Amino acid sequence: MSEQLPFGSDDFALNPEPRCPCLLLLDVSGSMAGPPIAELNAGLRTFREELLADELAAKRVEVACVTFGPVEVATDFEPAALFQPPWLHASGETPMGEAILRATDLVRERKQRYRANGIPFYRPWILLLSDGAPTDEWAEASARVKDGEASRSFAFFAVAVGGASLDVLRQLSVREPLRLAELRFVRLFQWLSNSMRSVSHSAAGDAVAVPDPRQGPEGWAQV
Repeated sequence: MSEQLPFGSDDFALNPEPRCPCLLLLDVSGSMAGPPIAELNAGLRTFREELLADELAAKRVEVACVTFGPVEVATDFEPAALFQPPWLHASGETPMGEAILRATDLVRERKQRYRANGIPFYRPWILLLSDGAPTDEWAEASARVKDGEASRSFAFFAVAVGGASLDVLRQLSVREPLRLAELRFVRLFQWLSNSMRSVSHSAAGDAVAVPDPRQGPEGWAQV
């Protein structure tokens, strides 16, 4: 009997499940060096482990990572069952505007592949984590986020780490940005994995309630 190989990210015939895309937009600029980048790396590994613990989510949730400082596609979209978190290192500035444009391009391209292959999909999530302010032009990025939210092309969430400016993030995000309490990246990614698991178990188009990240012992956002 031939060995059964794991399905690839675009083996839609082998894995025709609806997809739940989640793009992580991660600030790895020089100011993230030390404990912040270490905790972020730990959080990414927790995210993977918790998604893998749910058989359906492992097939339906697709993860991509775009890092900035400089902007790079660290991992393109692939099912959680295949996702290998990149090992992140802090360096460079904070080209947040360029990163958001690249992230929204990736989401648009991925949705096109789903449609071309007849794969249903849930509304994509984009989660931005940053400890600073943009060091590049970001007006176009802000407009694209607002357009994407208005058309329900994706849901955009912004999280301030450390002393990042909430005022700037408010201009980038339709949703009210939250500030990470201390360096609770692991709790944040536990919340994200639980949210993705809930979405992946719902019917496409259904409203899904997610836990308030400011409440309870597992909360990660400052009140």
